[in-house]
Amino acid sequence: MKEVFDFESCVSVFNREIELLKAIFAAQETVRKAVLNREWDGLDDKTGEVGRLGEEFAVLEEERVGLFGESGTEGPAPKPFYELVKDLPLEEQRELTRLHRELKMETLKMKALNESFMAYLNEAKAVAAAYIEAVYPARGGKLYTRKGCRVSQDLKSIVFNSHF
Repeated sequence: MKEVFDFESCVSVFNREIELLKAIFAAQETVRKAVLNREWDGLDDKTGEVGRLGEEFAVLEEERVGLFGESGTEGPAPKPFYELVKDLPLEEQRELTRLHRELKMETLKMKALNESFMAYLNEAKAVAAAYIEAVYPARGGKLYTRKGCRVSQDLKSIVFNSHF
């Protein structure tokens, strides 16, 4: 840990990270609901908000790493969090470990939501690919633009022409 431990700064960073994670979770939930309800208007703005909040979180994470002196790339391996705070007064230990646990819980909650959402998206892509293959078996699994150029099969954005 650094020479002089700044308890108040650590508490402040932990609290801001927790608040930011909750805001990211809410923004991701908005994106998830928009996708599930097929509300595409403003989706770019919603995903942009998630990205902006993620960038803010990365800055805070760097600040937290700096406060605890955890350098993972150079020198000896960083100490675990609980080993870093064990020499602090009992009340400070309790407060920091409580905040650390809350931060971990928010992170795990977000991870679970993201994993289930990605599973849904992957399943939707697989269904769309299977549908296209069933409807157009002669195309041999290839997708083309309306001008006849071959395109990627990743189905990131595919639009069906509903006019015949």
